[in-house]
Amino acid sequence: MADQMLPEVRSVAPGQVLRLCRCGQCASRPDAAEGCADALDMTVGRERYLSLCRCGRSASLPHCDGAHAPEASGLKARWQRFMGR
Repeated sequence: MADQMLPEVRSVAPGQVLRLCRCGQCASRPDAAEGCADALDMTVGRERYLSLCRCGRSASLPHCDGAHAPEASGLKARWQRFMGR
């Protein structure tokens, strides 16, 4: 488990502007590097928490989909996998 990179849970506020990595290659993940051609420029519409990928393996970049963890069956096992426990 130590070699896995868990997602970043980021609190965002209305009007906040984010530039997030969708290529999975930026060293600054989940934030996009200055030259990232596949960055997502996003203006936050409401206060919320985002679960952002830091490992670069998510199929829904920049959002985390749990791809950083091994397969698990059942809801409890998937939740534990997602939370890195």
